[in-house]
Amino acid sequence: MAIKFTPVGSVPASVDAVVVTAASDRMSARALRARGLPAAALAAQGFTGAADQIAQVVDAEGRTTIVIGVGPSAGVDVGRLRRVGAQAVRSGSRVRRLGVDVLGHVDGASLAERTEAARAVAEGLVLGSYRFTDYRSEPAALTLATVTVAGVSGQPMTDAFSVGLKIGAAQNLARDLVNTPGGDLTPAALAEEARAIAARERLQIEILNLARIERLQLGGLLGVNRGSTHEPRFVKITYSPRSPKGTLALVGKGITFDSGGLSIKTGEGMMTMKMDMAGAAAVLGCFSAIRAVAPRCRVIGYLPMTDNMSDGDATRPGDVLTIRNGTTVEVLNTDAEGRLILADALSLAVEDEVDAIVDLATLTGAVEIALGGRIAAVMANDDDWRDTVESAAAAAGERMWPLPLPADYRSFLDSDVADLRNISRSRGGGTITAGIFLQQFVGETPWAHLDIAATAWSDADDAESPKGGTGYGVRTLLELARTFTG
Repeated sequence: MAIKFTPVGSVPASVDAVVVTAASDRMSARALRARGLPAAALAAQGFTGAADQIAQVVDAEGRTTIVIGVGPSAGVDVGRLRRVGAQAVRSGSRVRRLGVDVLGHVDGASLAERTEAARAVAEGLVLGSYRFTDYRSEPAALTLATVTVAGVSGQPMTDAFSVGLKIGAAQNLARDLVNTPGGDLTPAALAEEARAIAARERLQIEILNLARIERLQLGGLLGVNRGSTHEPRFVKITYSPRSPKGTLALVGKGITFDSGGLSIKTGEGMMTMKMDMAGAAAVLGCFSAIRAVAPRCRVIGYLPMTDNMSDGDATRPGDVLTIRNGTTVEVLNTDAEGRLILADALSLAVEDEVDAIVDLATLTGAVEIALGGRIAAVMANDDDWRDTVESAAAAAGERMWPLPLPADYRSFLDSDVADLRNISRSRGGGTITAGIFLQQFVGETPWAHLDIAATAWSDADDAESPKGGTGYGVRTLLELARTFTG
């Protein structure tokens, strides 16, 4: 049974526990007493109001109260409130009826600030409630049934809260897809998930099977798929409002499992490779909530789907593939396969004359060396477009950092027999040279590439993101679509 989240004006007396926040600069005994919080009990637990501290006490009314530290009050922004929402639902998971009263930080703020806060808390609540139990024979019973959130009053805040719930659910959908084993989430199965989303959200969808992929001459996708017993798919999914203001293309890498092909990975290197379709999952997550944010532009998703295996006729190092746009690529490492299927998808987006493109891909291990596991890399052929994508990510609370695409690095991809090689001649700058490879297929269309190889999967448990798929990119894409006008 799913948790029911309800916005209310004030916390009802019937809840079993209530969650509140405390700022580190408002921890005097007098200030705490004014709020009905026991200063001595909090001090005994070493609680100072520092960010991410959590204490449980009994307040002056005898209610079980969970107090979450938020650090200095001046620093409580929407990102912190999103995190508080996640911490609230996780710390209160052992009660049946939970009250959440954390929006006091925006009392007196503008309506826009209050609606953003309500949306962020709602997102956090849903993200914090995420569990992936599909493969548990006896999943632990879920105690928490209802969460009532105080301080949400008036239609704008209520509407924003509802949108936040849908955005959180969209990110959780992407997490589900990433966490599903590759043996179950085949290309055909992933395409059917896309079909279900399109039906529910009233979107146009086109699913290409092997025969149609061959007719379209998607040589990168066909080449990667040669070692597989599962046929590839290519999904094109479209949201079209009335009188659209421009067209935004979202391209997602959909490698449902990556063995490395004949350039096989190590056993340890394959353990999490069900997540190699996280780019496609993020795009599908975005489309699952696209009507909630109601973009004014047309949004088209281009999703190439295959696994990368090593059967008898798998693509060999040294083979040459011809991409949709006619570019020939010498494949010298079959584990650099994502860029091959993205090349076809980018070519199709350019043919459709879209106004701007964003692609998301778990593309290089090098990005984790450069930026760690919590920051994605962004590269672009247009500085203004890169800034726009970065601004959307900042507003959505997803971190990224720009890397360059230096023209002189293009020569590292020169092939002796074809137009390009799929790996660089240089050992360094692997994330950058992968981006330069993709750049060859976008022409002059404004394009940004997000390398999410490190951010799409987490090995550590965190309030907003438990171990496994993170759903990174969903919120950024939704914000980008919401604000895009061509």
